[in-house]
Amino acid sequence: MAALASFTPAFGLGNPHLQTLWGPLWRKMPPLERQRERLWLADGDFIDVDWHGPHQAHTPLVLVLHGLTGSSNSPYVAGLQRALGAVGWASAAINWRGCSGEPNLLARSYHSGASEDLAEIISLLAAHRPMAPLYAVGYSLGGNILLKYLGETGRDSPIQGAVAVSVPYRLDQCADRIALGFSRIYLRHFMREMLGYLQLKQARFQQEGRLDALASLRALGTLDGIRDFWQFDGRVTAPLHGFDSAQDYYRQASSRYYLGGITTPTLLIQAEDDPFVFRHSLPEPHELPACTTFERHARGGHVGFVEGSLRAPAYYLERRIPQWLMAQAPVA
Repeated sequence: MAALASFTPAFGLGNPHLQTLWGPLWRKMPPLERQRERLWLADGDFIDVDWHGPHQAHTPLVLVLHGLTGSSNSPYVAGLQRALGAVGWASAAINWRGCSGEPNLLARSYHSGASEDLAEIISLLAAHRPMAPLYAVGYSLGGNILLKYLGETGRDSPIQGAVAVSVPYRLDQCADRIALGFSRIYLRHFMREMLGYLQLKQARFQQEGRLDALASLRALGTLDGIRDFWQFDGRVTAPLHGFDSAQDYYRQASSRYYLGGITTPTLLIQAEDDPFVFRHSLPEPHELPACTTFERHARGGHVGFVEGSLRAPAYYLERRIPQWLMAQAPVA
């Protein structure tokens, strides 16, 4: 089902790149009171979770899933947690493997199709708060993982409502899009962060004597010359996570191929001027099940959606997402 709630970009922020860059470069985030918990996964690795909001057993709980090279400290994550807390809901911001400020313990990391990690996290958190209605919000990579998970699990998912924002529905096409024009600025940032993290992990494994994990990273060979996602995913993501190639990874991990299996009420929020995503990468109405609501906004950038004014910016996602989630909650 298609729908469109009201979003008007802040005056002076109509450009998609200004929308995209406002949060990471200029948004001032006040301190947010959170408690960190470490979840141990079955393969011996860990996920760090940052909790905010009420602790009552029946309080609705929202999992918040960040994007590529982000974390629970990303302004869009902390901002949503604050907004959810203001309406009396609890939230758990998930840091994907290695994203909480400490390298993860295995050679593998997170990636855009890591729905098996999300499934395990959901199982652990559901056991942690078994009486809490469970919801999830994913941004960009986190949104792709969330939609893939929902499509794979169908009616077996315990998630009662989900929101996915600025999703790279077709990873292959998005790898092409981000290599064009001004978007190459973002590409260089991602490559610098991702390659730097691999170097940090190698040094950490060497220091701690994790020789098996170190050998797996060294087996990737030199990382020189990696300049784009096709090269990175072909030479790093695919071999570390059991894919045959970048193309194989993109085909198996792209959420667009899983949408038909979704049975959970799901809100999709996307800007048509997203500098990471071609318009033709967005799903067509016939691909979306009746339980979905697709908001396609003309503007908003990538995880931007800044409204209000430059002097007093406001954040559409932090207004719209809690509103929509509360509408899905059963009446007490």
